[in-house]
Amino acid sequence: MKDFIIIGAGQAGLSMAYHLTQLKKEYIIVDANSETGAPWLKRWDSLKLFTPTEFNHLPGMNFPNKKGYYPDKYEVAAYLKSYVEKFQIPITFNQKITALKKEGDYFVLKSESEIFKAKNVVVATGPFHKPFTPPFSTEISKDIIQIHSEHYKNPEQLQNGDTLVVGAGDSGVQILDEISNTNRKVYFSGDTNITSIPQEILGKTLWWWFKKIGFLSVSKFSYIGKKLSKGGQPIIGTDVKSLLKKENVICVGRTLDANDTELYFEKGNSKNIKNIVWATGFKPNFEWIEGVTLNDYKYPKNYRGISDVKGLYFLGLPWLYTRGSATLGGVKKDTKFLTDYIEELEEKPAYTNIVLKKHFA
Repeated sequence: MKDFIIIGAGQAGLSMAYHLTQLKKEYIIVDANSETGAPWLKRWDSLKLFTPTEFNHLPGMNFPNKKGYYPDKYEVAAYLKSYVEKFQIPITFNQKITALKKEGDYFVLKSESEIFKAKNVVVATGPFHKPFTPPFSTEISKDIIQIHSEHYKNPEQLQNGDTLVVGAGDSGVQILDEISNTNRKVYFSGDTNITSIPQEILGKTLWWWFKKIGFLSVSKFSYIGKKLSKGGQPIIGTDVKSLLKKENVICVGRTLDANDTELYFEKGNSKNIKNIVWATGFKPNFEWIEGVTLNDYKYPKNYRGISDVKGLYFLGLPWLYTRGSATLGGVKKDTKFLTDYIEELEEKPAYTNIVLKKHFA
């Protein structure tokens, strides 16, 4: 029986582990992967953070690169491994938790091979769970290579010929940019009315300006936060207008349907596409947690990570409190708040009722 079990050994889980160590709690992290940093290493080869080094620090240990540097995925994974080693964080790998429920005063967690028990649980599995592709993707010919952005590594995975990239988020735009540099014809499916922002403005990083104007500390409960959290996120670091003007990039609007080798778009159709990269995002999956209340977006209802089930907490969700809640450097504020809450709860048990009644009534 542990005081805490953290599910997920990503930045949110490791940040929480640091604080639990300071509180001298008995805890472990259980993680579905085989090593620290695995989710980063699985992503495409050319991936780089759009946040510079100084905005990527976890509590107690700064990111090692110089200020203004944009780390790649390998450097992020190495940093997380070093973090685990420095603070001797106990992690049990290859344990995907498939069921979680509360039994009396403790929680029972089940994987395919183990049962774990803890008085408290922190779910830090992040926002990316089930890769989404449209239902008609199953109607597409087997001769066309289909890859979700979760499994895309580089253009060498693709066969010769025209390629379709679907999705206008950061992943879609970066992958489109990379594939367009192979000089093949690339169809882009998505909204072309994308706001893009350079990584540096007037000699300062974009994130320096974000911090200066308070953009990073705006909570989702404020008027500005409510507007920002419901709107689309700008693309950072890629000149989208120039990208979409390339001769070999063809904008086709939304992808509507498919029939064998023919794909139908808002702007025409094509029978020549040989590869499709679905940068269409992910759907959350928290159905394995018994008793938790989900909101309209299928994320657990919570106040800054505190759920409506006593002893059950969440970290690393998009807009858990601010825009940075799901980012490498942004999780430390949420974990600090949660740690302070846990300390206060031990001294004043009635404190939990005040918070829960205020935010879950």
